[in-house]
Amino acid sequence: MSQAHTADARAHAFKRWKKPLTVAFFLLLIVLFTLLARRIDWSEVFATLSDFKLRTLWIAAGLTLCSFLVYACFDLIGRTYIRQPLRWKQILPVGIISYAFNLNLSAWVGGIAMRYRLYSRLGVSNANIAKILGLSLATNWFGYMALAGAVFSSGLVTMPPGWKLSSGALQGVGVLLVLASLGYLAACQFSRKRAWSIRGIEINLPSLRMACLQLALGALNWSLMAAVIFTLLPAKLDYPLVLGVLLISAIAGVVTHIPAGLGVLEAVFIALLQHEASRGSLLAGLIAYRAIYFILPLLIALVMYLAVEAKAKALRVKKTPA
Repeated sequence: MSQAHTADARAHAFKRWKKPLTVAFFLLLIVLFTLLARRIDWSEVFATLSDFKLRTLWIAAGLTLCSFLVYACFDLIGRTYIRQPLRWKQILPVGIISYAFNLNLSAWVGGIAMRYRLYSRLGVSNANIAKILGLSLATNWFGYMALAGAVFSSGLVTMPPGWKLSSGALQGVGVLLVLASLGYLAACQFSRKRAWSIRGIEINLPSLRMACLQLALGALNWSLMAAVIFTLLPAKLDYPLVLGVLLISAIAGVVTHIPAGLGVLEAVFIALLQHEASRGSLLAGLIAYRAIYFILPLLIALVMYLAVEAKAKALRVKKTPA
């Protein structure tokens, strides 16, 4: 049997089993979330939510704004990468709108579809839009690798007793993530081949300076996300611990492909921190985080998007000959 035929057979088998396995996985999640909900003291959740101080909510909102601005700067790197003269006033709204839709409605809607629509209105070609998108993804996940690698390998996060993934194994994962991020930097500095063509789109390795900026901005954004959660969770929790749990939950969210990681974030935080704080106080903080970091920015981004569309329509009307 040829290798090509074997590969086709494996691909067919994967497609055949993918749907039932996905359904089974979602059913398992529903069961787990139902069991978790029964173990929550909901009176404590509502009491904690009502006790939030306005100053705390303002701090969380300010950190959220900083995080969105940092994420939008990913696209400023992309502007330099494609070498197209776009103003930062044009770039930042696209990044903010895309991020808000990405968080709530999946990467396909926010990260891809929204970017293609908004950048095409700015006269950016599809090939360059794909480059900006690719660089943004690289910035986010290589920044994640650098930060998660440092946090996990340092031993700041300890897994609860009885978990299959031990604290030592988590440190090993951290070392691998550090090596992966260092490998990216080494490739940007020493690789002789700088360009590849994938489906007609040319991919170029950035300079070492740009790659270092990617890792710094990506790590900063994840750190700010953790700072928002840390502000809203019980005061006795340490920031490095909250950061580590967020980084673990991010992987769970990617694996499940649930928009906004709905329920996954909460399940991971409660599972890993319930020996540090009550389940009710943890869930209350995470509900507030959802409202401030996900829902509120989505409403603002929706208004921004409608304003961009209205402006574009007005420009089309002006250009139409009488």
